[in-house]
Amino acid sequence: MSDGAGQPPVVIVPEQTTITSGTAVQEKLITAARVFSDLLKPTFGPRGLDKMLYKTNGTTAVTNDGAKIVAELLVKHPAAKMMVSMANSQEENCGDGVTTTMLLCGALLQEANLLLRKGLHPLTLVEGFRKSLLVAESQMDLDSHEISEEVLLGVAETALTGKGTEGALDLFSSMIVTALTSISKTQKQPRAENIAMFKSKKGSINDSRIITGVAFRRRVLMDSLPNQLSDVQVAVISGDIKIRKMTRTAEIKISSADQLDAFVDAEKDRKISIAEAIINSGAKIVLCGGEIDRDILHHLADMDILAIGELDSSEVENSASATGANVTDSILDIGPQDLGFCGQVSWERNEASDMVEDIIRIDGCINPGLVTIEVGGAGELATEEIIRGLHDGLRAVSLAMEDEKVLPGGGAIHSRIARSVRTASESEPGRSRLAMDAFSRAMETIPSALIENSGNDPLDGILELRSATRNQEYFTGIDTQGKVSAIQGVWHPRTVIQESLQSACETSIGMLRIDQVISSRGD
Repeated sequence: MSDGAGQPPVVIVPEQTTITSGTAVQEKLITAARVFSDLLKPTFGPRGLDKMLYKTNGTTAVTNDGAKIVAELLVKHPAAKMMVSMANSQEENCGDGVTTTMLLCGALLQEANLLLRKGLHPLTLVEGFRKSLLVAESQMDLDSHEISEEVLLGVAETALTGKGTEGALDLFSSMIVTALTSISKTQKQPRAENIAMFKSKKGSINDSRIITGVAFRRRVLMDSLPNQLSDVQVAVISGDIKIRKMTRTAEIKISSADQLDAFVDAEKDRKISIAEAIINSGAKIVLCGGEIDRDILHHLADMDILAIGELDSSEVENSASATGANVTDSILDIGPQDLGFCGQVSWERNEASDMVEDIIRIDGCINPGLVTIEVGGAGELATEEIIRGLHDGLRAVSLAMEDEKVLPGGGAIHSRIARSVRTASESEPGRSRLAMDAFSRAMETIPSALIENSGNDPLDGILELRSATRNQEYFTGIDTQGKVSAIQGVWHPRTVIQESLQSACETSIGMLRIDQVISSRGD
């Protein structure tokens, strides 16, 4: 009998731990990821449907924005968490293309699953996918198009389509391009972060407009404060406009009325000196991040100076960026060089209600570093969806301006990539050719989803698109009716398409390289 015979095996993990190996690993991961991508498929494209999200705090949201849906889901499956991480990366890098990325990743994994069942090794799939990605990047180089104002409008319209803005698509796309162009003189690279959003909660979406400055809701403390000011200088202060409180508790012993009067007069003189510092600076508008003393406020009102206090830090920074003012800590330190300029200032008194803030608009700034899009419409849910669409449009146009390259939309570029990879696979002698063919079929998921969401048959549409894509003279894709046609005026920034494809490919490769799943929970 050999040494150790009859002894129990060494146990290094708890009894409830389960270990899954072999092809069952990939099948479990792929199935979970596929369910996640199928969740977003009906929302894709101009005919995509919406999802209603009922949150744990009782609020609801209606949207077809992939990033919003992913952010609200409480995901616990490890494969689904990989998909969420991929979606977050796409949103942070590009601000658009989340749904496309999820669909591509799900399609790549589904095609891989079919080949795994036939006995193809996971590393062979990985090799084929990486070769296909290189071919796809070469095809994107060939199909890249230079930007122009017309192309940028097409990028904006493409990003906005299906986001609740169809009633004013031309208006919003023009506003996006105009807003980013207006800040290009002060910003080396205009970005969506330089465009603020403001909900007017009045009128319709066609009443939306660009404010060359900022707008915010704060209570105007006195009716006597000036309104409708033109061509004025602006002071922006981060602190309070009042006498600073003592940091230590102190007692003052007053033994006569004269001493009391002297104390009161000294405090009054300090307030007057603060008010005079504002007056002498030449500013006619004072925006303050802290409190404003009532006595000082009255003094400023007498000199036709508008003072707005208790702004939050973002409003202070936005106001300074829009007007060109320097943010100062104390009004006593301000000088003419710290002042900004605006062409028009107005405030609108709101009736007393639960929302007592008035609307203050600072417009007509020269060479602003920030502008504001005021979105009209009284519906809260609809306005939120429009703002999400505008944010996607801003990110897309800013990326196109940065890349100076765009690619055709409507599934055209994915169809051309599929054809290019399919052609390249014919010269591949090994089994990785099967993986390249699978990659090309996965690319056709994008036009297929556009066709299916339009109510048409995806198989017939894809076969027709394959035939039409052989024509290299013009881009062929899926139009808004779900039909195969020449694509004009539908553009995506190259970065969005490239990042989407790379993220989907790398995530699917990461899942295919997993050979065991060890669960300490036993599930």
